[in-house]
Amino acid sequence: MARIEVPMPQMGESIAEGTVSKWLKQVGDEVGRDEPLLEISTDKVDAEIPSPAAGTIAEIVVQAGQTVEVGTVVAILETDKGAAAAKPAAGTSKEPAKKETKAQHQEEPSAAHQPASTATGGAEVAAPGAAVAGADGDGGDSGGEESAEDRVRRKSTPLVRRIAEEHGVDIAAIDGTGHAGRVTKQDIMSYLESGGAGERGSGATAAVAQRASKSATQAASQTAGASTTADSFWQTFHSQVRHPEFPVRDADNVEPMDRIRRLTADHMVRAKRIAPHVHSFIEIDFTQIDRVRGSSRNKWEQAGVKVSYTGFVAWAIARVLPEFPMVNSTVSGTNVIYRGDINIGIAVDLNPGLIVPVIRNADELNLVGVSKRINDLAERARGRKLKPDEIQGATFSITNPGVLGTMVGMPIIPEGTAAILGTGAIEKRPVVIEADGTDVIAIRKRALFSLGYDHRIVDGADAARFLARLKETLQAFPEDA
Repeated sequence: MARIEVPMPQMGESIAEGTVSKWLKQVGDEVGRDEPLLEISTDKVDAEIPSPAAGTIAEIVVQAGQTVEVGTVVAILETDKGAAAAKPAAGTSKEPAKKETKAQHQEEPSAAHQPASTATGGAEVAAPGAAVAGADGDGGDSGGEESAEDRVRRKSTPLVRRIAEEHGVDIAAIDGTGHAGRVTKQDIMSYLESGGAGERGSGATAAVAQRASKSATQAASQTAGASTTADSFWQTFHSQVRHPEFPVRDADNVEPMDRIRRLTADHMVRAKRIAPHVHSFIEIDFTQIDRVRGSSRNKWEQAGVKVSYTGFVAWAIARVLPEFPMVNSTVSGTNVIYRGDINIGIAVDLNPGLIVPVIRNADELNLVGVSKRINDLAERARGRKLKPDEIQGATFSITNPGVLGTMVGMPIIPEGTAAILGTGAIEKRPVVIEADGTDVIAIRKRALFSLGYDHRIVDGADAARFLARLKETLQAFPEDA
């Protein structure tokens, strides 16, 4: 008899949690390998999660509507059909299943937790949360009597604890609706919105003061304490955002952000907070690309492939990036991680919303191959059919505001990368060119490109050389790409 844990998957490098939107199967249902099991939602993607194996659902740990951290077990599969065919009776204790899971975690780290700490090569901002996973109810026993503080930590996630500390809330005062009385993000947000923080202000302040006093004592007794305090500050700075509030006027209409908009806002603030943004611009002539499109259009149509301008740009980017490793890198502490793969993220407009699926190893594909991948990813993105690994691991990104008529944009660099290219509208313009030794005015299709780059690692001269090389590649685009 084998029991298989189904974890909340890693849906992106900057994603630390996900919400179970809907269960497609129930306890006692049989499910095949790769058959859709549940739907989850994050700030970047809504997706169906396939079953990791064939079997019967023995237990649903996380109910629809609950938000949990990446790696949290959401369901248990039983490969022996007879052992889990009957649904548990109401009020039946789930403690045996919890103990088994706990024992498994004591023996070795769960495979479900490994991607969150290894997928980014050490650059994951959310990694600090993983460091306290053992105190979150999944680790081994402490071997002694559990303190009140430990009990509080066991009934909440690191994300919830960070929110509580930021707002001065005593988590022990909140009734948890999660599994085994766990305080979820929805619980603490509802508590704050209902004014609970104010009602319990004195108790919360005392709890926070007690923790602060304890930290201060430790810092005074050993030098390492100061380092711990500094590390905590930077972890908070790089992972949490608090937006200022403004007075509401009589004619205003106030609506709360939905979850996607709220988390997107947080990601954008963090990205700007972490990387010093600089933008450089260059103008590209698409005359040669139009020639290639014209001569190959029939061939592509017969093959059922649509090759857009974005396909040409992505192909050229994949060839130019290896010449500029600093553009295909990221800063990690006092180190620089030079990415070994060329994984290009392509921003897709969901209207409303935005998602960035990734073309992996784009440098290994020809023009038609790149275009097929772009078309496939964009279609499945709009149909919310992307798989978790298809929206993570980008080493460079392209966004195309020009498709909506924008002349040029200044995009924000995604966390964990060093640069992003913004492509402007491709339009006919009068330009001065040289013909037979004489300057003449001609009509050419041209577009402005912007490169947003992290000035910690990419210098202005690097960006200028990168853009010049990209321009050269596009304006002399080969017929046999």
